[in-house]
Amino acid sequence: MSAEQVSSLCEQLVKAVTVIMDPASTQRYRLEALKFCEEFKEKCPICVPCGLKLAEKTQTAIVRHFGLQILEHVVKFRWNNMPRLEKVYLKNNVMGLISSGTQSILEEESHIKDVLSRIVVEMIKREWPQHWPDMLKELDTLSKQGETQTELVMFILLRLAEDVVTFQTLPTQRRRDIQQTLTQNMEKIFSFLLTALQQNVNKYRRMKTDLAQEPKAQANCRVGMAALNTLAGYIDWVALSHITADNCKLLEMLCLLLNEPELQIGAAECLLIAVSRKGKLEDRKPLMVLFGDVAMHYILSAAQTADGEGLMEKHYVFLKRLCQVLCALGSQLCALLGSDSDVETPTNFGKYLDSFLAFTTHPSQFLRSSTQITWGALFRHEVLSRDPLLLAMIPKYLRASMTNLVKVGFPSKTDSASCEYSRFDFDSDEDFNAFFNSFRAQQGEVMRMACRLDPRTGFQMAGEWLKYQLTAPVDTGPMNSKTGEGLCSVFSPSFVQWDAMTFFSESVISQMFRTLDKDEIPVNDGIDLLQLVLNFETKDPLILSCVLTNVSALFPFVTYRPEYLPQVLSKLFASVTFEVIEESKAPRTRAVKNVRRHACSSIIKMCRDYPQLVLPNFEMLYNHVKQLLSNELLLTQMEKCALMEALVLISNQFKDYERQKAFLEELMAPVAGLWLSPEMQRVLSDPEAFISYVGADNKIADPVLEDPSGLNRSRISFCVYTILGVVKRARWPAATEEAKAGGFLVGYMPSGSPIYRNPCTEQVLKLLDNLLALIRTHNNLYMPEMVARLGETFAKALDMLDVEKNAILGLPQPLLELYDSPVYKTVLERMQGFFCTLYDNCFHILGNAGPSMQQDFYTVEGLATHLLSSAFINLNNIPDYRLRPMLRVFVKPLVLSCPSEYYETLVCPMLGPLFTYLHVRLSQKWQVINQRSMLCEDDAVDDNPESQEMLEEQLVRLLTREVMDLITVCCVSKKGVEHNTTAAVDGDDDEAMATEVTPPASAELTELGKCLMKQEDICTALLITAYTSLSWKDTLSCQRTTTQLCWPLLKQVLPGNLLPDAVSWFFTSVLKGLQTHGQHDGCMAALVHLAFQIYEALRPRYAELKAVMEQIPDIQRDSLEQFDSKLLNPTLQKVADKRRKDHFKRLITGCIGKPLGEQFRKEVHIRNLPSLFKKVKPSLETDVLENEDGEGLTALFEP
Repeated sequence: MSAEQVSSLCEQLVKAVTVIMDPASTQRYRLEALKFCEEFKEKCPICVPCGLKLAEKTQTAIVRHFGLQILEHVVKFRWNNMPRLEKVYLKNNVMGLISSGTQSILEEESHIKDVLSRIVVEMIKREWPQHWPDMLKELDTLSKQGETQTELVMFILLRLAEDVVTFQTLPTQRRRDIQQTLTQNMEKIFSFLLTALQQNVNKYRRMKTDLAQEPKAQANCRVGMAALNTLAGYIDWVALSHITADNCKLLEMLCLLLNEPELQIGAAECLLIAVSRKGKLEDRKPLMVLFGDVAMHYILSAAQTADGEGLMEKHYVFLKRLCQVLCALGSQLCALLGSDSDVETPTNFGKYLDSFLAFTTHPSQFLRSSTQITWGALFRHEVLSRDPLLLAMIPKYLRASMTNLVKVGFPSKTDSASCEYSRFDFDSDEDFNAFFNSFRAQQGEVMRMACRLDPRTGFQMAGEWLKYQLTAPVDTGPMNSKTGEGLCSVFSPSFVQWDAMTFFSESVISQMFRTLDKDEIPVNDGIDLLQLVLNFETKDPLILSCVLTNVSALFPFVTYRPEYLPQVLSKLFASVTFEVIEESKAPRTRAVKNVRRHACSSIIKMCRDYPQLVLPNFEMLYNHVKQLLSNELLLTQMEKCALMEALVLISNQFKDYERQKAFLEELMAPVAGLWLSPEMQRVLSDPEAFISYVGADNKIADPVLEDPSGLNRSRISFCVYTILGVVKRARWPAATEEAKAGGFLVGYMPSGSPIYRNPCTEQVLKLLDNLLALIRTHNNLYMPEMVARLGETFAKALDMLDVEKNAILGLPQPLLELYDSPVYKTVLERMQGFFCTLYDNCFHILGNAGPSMQQDFYTVEGLATHLLSSAFINLNNIPDYRLRPMLRVFVKPLVLSCPSEYYETLVCPMLGPLFTYLHVRLSQKWQVINQRSMLCEDDAVDDNPESQEMLEEQLVRLLTREVMDLITVCCVSKKGVEHNTTAAVDGDDDEAMATEVTPPASAELTELGKCLMKQEDICTALLITAYTSLSWKDTLSCQRTTTQLCWPLLKQVLPGNLLPDAVSWFFTSVLKGLQTHGQHDGCMAALVHLAFQIYEALRPRYAELKAVMEQIPDIQRDSLEQFDSKLLNPTLQKVADKRRKDHFKRLITGCIGKPLGEQFRKEVHIRNLPSLFKKVKPSLETDVLENEDGEGLTALFEP
């Protein structure tokens, strides 16, 4: 190949690269130049000489980088076909470039160093150690030439460890060869790294003060940094003995470097990785040397210096690393120190705690929060928790918590030293708020652990702080609340103090009651505090809310002095009707509403947790409530019902069926009168009358103040809330004997379990018909002709509330607005709130009716027909956001609490049509979504995050999860696995997914599942829904369905005669799922397992499955034959399950979807080299024809 050819090609390439990188180039020129360069890399036979010429030092950095990229491309994609001499030529030239082909260490561009080291690593991955045994020697020789070469050698060693060990980007056998050879040479590698580190640091320290030597000092510093970075890549995985060799010389060096400003961050990183190592406890013992005098001294002095130099990003990052080092040290200590270990508490434990406390009291909220987990581990530890030094630390820790619980440090503010640090750590106030809330919850946990060890100190501190807050003058700060003049906003200094104090007292008082024996409780002090709180008066809603929490926290003291109960009750009742300005016409703000709601829930909580205590005061309570209820406008419907719920809870303590029934009848009389009146009956059963009654057909001039039908709506709400409260709260006594004595027991089931009656049954069933009529009417409101009847103001009355939309889209609420804005700003929002709450509550009643009234409810004449003609009517027009709560709060509890006797008469007739409908609905919705993503034209809907499309898609996802969850709950029982019903339903898509998924072996069908599967139409609906859903684009739903539902359902129908087409369809559905979700490890593992199960179980009966397999892209036919013949030949000894599964996974690789970034990536092929280690004679289990990578015998004979 002539030199002229190389030169002229290189000139063209230089021009092309210049065009690509020149910002002024036109798009067309740039694309042409790019195409020319790419074609050159792919096709040109003289890449190597051109690449080397372009990489010469005389060229510009951009051109040299391109030349080196060409060489990297050659090694990655052409190496296997290159003649040996050309490989040697390329290798020698690349080593020559390292030796003398780069600028000096301080002048060379980092991207040049990077690509040069990559080329060497790519060659190592293909040839070392078998064909290039002297590689390490060559690198060692290069490093002796100077700093420039040493740094490049460090880059090579780091890159090699990352590719082989961290990212594992090469075939198994090559990875094993290289990792084992690295491990054999680790002593040399470590000694090389340490020597380089030590020598360069020493030179740097000697020369850095001499200005004339500045460049040389910088060069040594660079090598030191490179050595630390490279060590960080190895410390993570090498044998611990290398880290602790030579009396922990490495750790000692790292500690010394903590005080070297240029190198301290790298040293702290390495130290952190070393101290965080897991492994055998015996091997980790030497790490305790870091608790020694020398190490502790260096760590602490470095922290003090970094902190003393003011807030600079570099120092702050270093402080964070040091804090992590101390945390990891604490974890090691907790792991190594145990009752059966010979490790003793270090002598410097006190010094360690002091320095750790310094981080807990640092102005940075992030540093404070980083220490919490370790404090928790120390307070929980069986040995350390008894250590006097740690016990002496508890008051200091609690004192620090008192400061740390105060919510200050918003990045947009300047009212605290924390704000400056927050600007480094958080992008916005919302970000900080979310962080602080979880930090506070974590502190609560740790404080409770501390108080378990020393309950009295915590209580004493809480008492002092509470007394101080009660007497401190109110400081509202610069921002006034919109609720009223002179009131606190969420950011007011007084409120943040009250808020923190309340959280503190709640945490420590509750823990004290759990820890101390009854006779040790400081009752007098508690009652004194309670009296102070009860006598405290405030008109500020935010502070009053804190006061109420303190009343609840101190309430357990009343169990020792019941005579204080009336005082507590009057305090709470006064707050139920709290207003900032009496008789005000303006809408209540969220802060005021919260106080009233808080008071109601405190009363309910008190009646739920201490019913025996409240029972003697029942009459007083009842009169209070009657008085409040007599004024229709005084309370909202929700508040009225909360108070009625409290009464019902106490009435459960009557333990007398007749007395409780009479009381409930009296309590519900006003509701029954209203609900059963002819007018209400007409309104509830006719959609037009209903719209007119609630005022949704009006046009309203002033949408803020004017609301003529508000009272009508509130009457309906009152009835529904009351029915719900009674159904939810009225119960028979828990003890069978008491239930029997009180007249609640009516008989026994055939299985022997008791049958109870609920005292509310008669009252509630009387109201059931109208409730079902209301549900039917509500469903019918969504019919187009009814929506058309809504008035102008209320055209969107049936839409979602903005709050709900934001929750679904995951948008944070603006902070201030939460408390200061009115609850509903306009009459439209009120109407939306009314429809939404009404819909939910009606279904809550039906969902609670089963567990509450049991057989009395399930035996209602024609219940299935009634439900089908009300709750399940007009579903086509009902939006996803209404269907979701219906399934969750009504269908699921109804079905789960239904006794098996009623499966045939009630559950099957209801679920059959429902499941069939849901499948059709979801399939259509997903079809629309898939078409949308395929069409993705430019002129589609604009893509702002609030766009309707995103919301709809997310709703379809959530509805899918709800439906699949309902089916799973109905059909599958998981033994030993708690079924998480609602918490995860709204979980994020990107939940951490386990990569190795083996479905729970004990996933069996429930009795209900078997009953449903007996009915052919339901059985078909369930199977089709489960298997179709695998290719819907919702990872979470796919993984749950695959692991929990698909196999148990299919297993149930295996004994029957399945049609071959059906079997092929099931199998194809799983493969389609793999195509959609293969890029997610968790889903992929679960789907491969399911496909494997189906193929193994059904292939012997259905040859059609093999035909499906043959359609998989790039399937190796001979490998499939081999797999099949083993599967069909029962005489052959079974290969281990994992090997069979791996073989199967390799067969179906062609249909496993890849992430977008990998779909068009050019494949890199690295060949295996002759084995380094003699193979042990294969046992019967392994298959001679199939080596590790399934390449068969052919690979063994390749050169």
